[in-house]
Amino acid sequence: MSKIEKVVLAYSGGLDTSIILKWIKKEYDCEVITLTADLGQGEELDGIEEKALKTGASKAFVEDLREEFARDFIFPAFRAGAIYEGRYLLGTSIARPLIAKRMVEIAEMEGAQALAHGATGKGNDQVRFELGGMGMNPKLKHIAPWREWDLKSRTDLMKFADENDIEIPNTRKKPWSMDANMLHVSFEGAELEDPWNAPSPESYRYCCPVEKAPDEPEIITIDFEKGNPVAINGTKYSPAALIEKLNELGGKHGIGRVDMVENRFVGMKSRGVYETPGGTIMHIAHRDLEGLCMDREVMHLRDSLIPKYAEMIYNGFWFAPERIALQAMIDETQKTITGTVRVKLYKGNVIPEGRKSPYSLYREDLATFEEDEVYNQKDAEGFIKLVGLRLKGRTSSGSEWIKEGDVEDAE
Repeated sequence: MSKIEKVVLAYSGGLDTSIILKWIKKEYDCEVITLTADLGQGEELDGIEEKALKTGASKAFVEDLREEFARDFIFPAFRAGAIYEGRYLLGTSIARPLIAKRMVEIAEMEGAQALAHGATGKGNDQVRFELGGMGMNPKLKHIAPWREWDLKSRTDLMKFADENDIEIPNTRKKPWSMDANMLHVSFEGAELEDPWNAPSPESYRYCCPVEKAPDEPEIITIDFEKGNPVAINGTKYSPAALIEKLNELGGKHGIGRVDMVENRFVGMKSRGVYETPGGTIMHIAHRDLEGLCMDREVMHLRDSLIPKYAEMIYNGFWFAPERIALQAMIDETQKTITGTVRVKLYKGNVIPEGRKSPYSLYREDLATFEEDEVYNQKDAEGFIKLVGLRLKGRTSSGSEWIKEGDVEDAE
């Protein structure tokens, strides 16, 4: 194995990645370059470049990737209606391929031979980071300290930090493992490890508890172009700014909080609480507009592929050829998803109230309960007889249903 001289580390500035930075330098006797991606997590980035350099990084990249994240990762997933196991809007999952992509770009620019991350050997993120790197540059090696070192507990980490003069972040007032970006925040661990326990009242960041949400509803409009949201209440926003605005609106009304037990790719079940206020509004409004503009058979075909598409993102296959091919098909379905949806935000709910589009497939003259001149109701009789032929074929004499035992006896 060739000598590793430079490593690019995904760096958050917390205890784990600060220790990882120092550990890699010592264990591999190499240079460590850090990447901290600004994906909308806010104040967590304050002073992070200085901290990385002080801890031993030779270079520290802190990059604002918010617009790329929204435009090239969140929006494509939402055009697909991607939702994992019927509930999770993939807030953490969709961020990892972007971080991996930028790590590879920096590695190639700086002449690094390896990528490193702070994901544990129990979670999904290790898979996402490494598959993302493989999809961009398979020649790069991967270092995952949690799978290599003999530090087994927080006590071990604190001891290592003390022995190596690593600045220890202030003790968290909140005990959960949290991941935040502009799309969502997740909470895992602490009381959530028992799936019967209710989440702590303190485990809120983006969402107002629904009991404290305003008693008056708020009605907004969202404009879409080819499946992407572009404006709120007639005001246009960039992709990142639009998501942040929807977060503000949705969070105020307690929208988008999900408490679920999910199936991790590595084979275990885990319990998490997710807050995705803006994404929830966006998903429901987009889906509503599709009902107006998308052909029935196209919709049903696309819907049948949503679980597979969401699984690809969750499992780390963003750069895989099957996801790219499926995205092309999905984007073809979105060419007519242009229009406006009016929704009511109230006590954790997003309630569509109206929708319009120049590509609407809805015809009032066909759907009306009043008298019309375009639909002959007698035509339905022949239609029903034809679609019912196979049901008639299941009878023994044309008038009696086959008894359950008859099929077994015939075999």
